[in-house]
Amino acid sequence: MKKDIPPLFGKTKFIEGQIDEFLDKISEGCLYFEMGISAYLDSQYVTASCENKMQQLRDLKRRCNELRRAIESQLYTEMLIPDSRGDVLSLLEDLYYLIDLFGDSYQSIIIEHPDIPEDYDQDFKELTGMVVKSVETVVIAARAFFRHPDAVRDHLYRVRVYETESDRIAIRLKTNIFNSQLPLERKMQLRDGVDLIDRLADAAEDAGDELSIYAIKRVL
Repeated sequence: MKKDIPPLFGKTKFIEGQIDEFLDKISEGCLYFEMGISAYLDSQYVTASCENKMQQLRDLKRRCNELRRAIESQLYTEMLIPDSRGDVLSLLEDLYYLIDLFGDSYQSIIIEHPDIPEDYDQDFKELTGMVVKSVETVVIAARAFFRHPDAVRDHLYRVRVYETESDRIAIRLKTNIFNSQLPLERKMQLRDGVDLIDRLADAAEDAGDELSIYAIKRVL
């Protein structure tokens, strides 16, 4: 018979609402990052739209940090979920790192504004889309952790698939770049741009690996 696992916070709706908002903000960050990269690729220079997405990512990061600290304070001061407190705080830290990485990666691109040949636009967009899917799926898995931890594994399998596909696109893109007639310094700049985006999928997979352990502990 399947074990009935109660929601982690039970009737503590206020903290549950804060965690939902935190996860919503991470998902918003995915969208702003993807829209920002797309806007940059379409224009090949930093437009007002690009700058706007950077500010939105900064605002999201600030709000996520406020929520993370508020949740941590309440878990300790109200002595809530002592058995799972460490795992919850570590999960929030892992997810906060993702929004931080979104901001840092996007900021590096709009500061360095690499000149990306049109031939590579589609691959960059495809890579960005796959990376975003990996992070969005980690967020879905995190939501499941709080309410249906036995469903976490199914979501995390998809994260690994998206991360593998991101690596495949990144390798193809870098191979095409270095097989081109572009100057070496430009090849290296484009390679760095690929790595800035691809590392987000790696970070999502790392967060998923940690989350899988937290979920197993909840189910046991």
